[in-house]
Amino acid sequence: MSLFPAGKHLLARLACVALPVLAAANAHALPSFARQTGEECAACHIGAYGPQLTPHGIAFKLNGYTDGNGKASLPFSGMVVASLAHTSKDLSAPPTDHTSLNDNALLQEISGFAAGKLSDHVGGFAQVTYSGAEHKVSMDNLDVRYATTLQNNAIVGVSVNNNPGLQDPFNTLPAWRFPYTSTELVPGAAGTILDGGLAQQVVGATAYGLFANHIYAEAGLYKSMSRNVLDKLMNIQPEGKLASAAPYARLAYYRDMHKQAFSAGVVAFNANIQPDPASDLTNKYRDLGVDAAWQFLGTRRHICTISGSYIHEKQTLDASFAAGDSANPTATLNQLNINTSYTFDQTYGLTLGAFRTTGSEDTGLYAPAADTGSNNGKPDTQGYTVQTDWTPWGKESSWGSPWANVRVGLQYTNYTKFNGGSTNYDGSGRDAKDNNTLFGFVWTSF
Repeated sequence: MSLFPAGKHLLARLACVALPVLAAANAHALPSFARQTGEECAACHIGAYGPQLTPHGIAFKLNGYTDGNGKASLPFSGMVVASLAHTSKDLSAPPTDHTSLNDNALLQEISGFAAGKLSDHVGGFAQVTYSGAEHKVSMDNLDVRYATTLQNNAIVGVSVNNNPGLQDPFNTLPAWRFPYTSTELVPGAAGTILDGGLAQQVVGATAYGLFANHIYAEAGLYKSMSRNVLDKLMNIQPEGKLASAAPYARLAYYRDMHKQAFSAGVVAFNANIQPDPASDLTNKYRDLGVDAAWQFLGTRRHICTISGSYIHEKQTLDASFAAGDSANPTATLNQLNINTSYTFDQTYGLTLGAFRTTGSEDTGLYAPAADTGSNNGKPDTQGYTVQTDWTPWGKESSWGSPWANVRVGLQYTNYTKFNGGSTNYDGSGRDAKDNNTLFGFVWTSF
């Protein structure tokens, strides 16, 4: 699913990721949390289903997933995603050994969660996932927290997690932004290292705090897991590792106005990746992003949200350049995402998202076929995604509450440019519009 040929350098595995794969792997509204708090899913999630958080949901996450109603509850949940995906033109080869060139009906994901309160100050979730596309089971997302409230009402805590940005309380960074689920079976586009490039390959600890009810600050470090752990527990075989601890920093302004909520912030992440353990050369990725979001909540009958993020990545490719895998020793990559949604009665949703990726021309990184008039070595991709969905359960009066939840949705993604071009972007006659995808899904948690 990478835009690179098999066997290419580490950048192909880490810096260019298929965004839909990552989106489909996220943890969402978990009924075990609803059972723990005694509240409906709609209390914490817009549209009665995750991962969009209300201010109440943000507070629950910042407090370490520890709020409860004083009663014992079962700290386990499950999630199943079934889907059907159709692209405008058949792929040149099946995306996995277990799929077809087009019109793939798939039991896309089955996940189990241990999720809930461990003590008055410790809580979190751990996810194990079976992928229907790849027929494998692996450890997925992890976020375990310690949190406490100081005398001045500041919330402070520590998160141990395995994906930079997974611990963030807002729905603007790549780990939690729209689309929240999508097909795993379309070609992948270039993405920044913060956009899931190290997801499930690292473990990190970050300290965070919400001060004066408005200022959110967070900082921490990430390190690569051992190859033995990645192979046996994560079912991943990466080609490289972090050469040193990777720092992560976040600063945001947040305001809960009850009927409205607003956030705006900056994020930074630096990773030095060593592709070859026999060489001291590394590839350096410096990500700096800005983001903002606004929610209109009103009486919760009509909910509108607008969110956006921009991430700029500077790449210093000493290892790839020395190995002949990049044409230039430095490069940049930029990602812009803007999304808006409307939810009626916590049941019916409509979301529109626009995305644009641009970057430096590099005939080594992006492997064009220059003599055929293809992408000329550029990562540029842009288009939009529209989704309509129905969430019949998740409210207090719903059937099966708080044990059952389901969302049924239809999503369409249109590409005006893909991996550098609008036409013949891969040198074999494939156009950007050939990847336009209609994706239907049934997504349930219990």
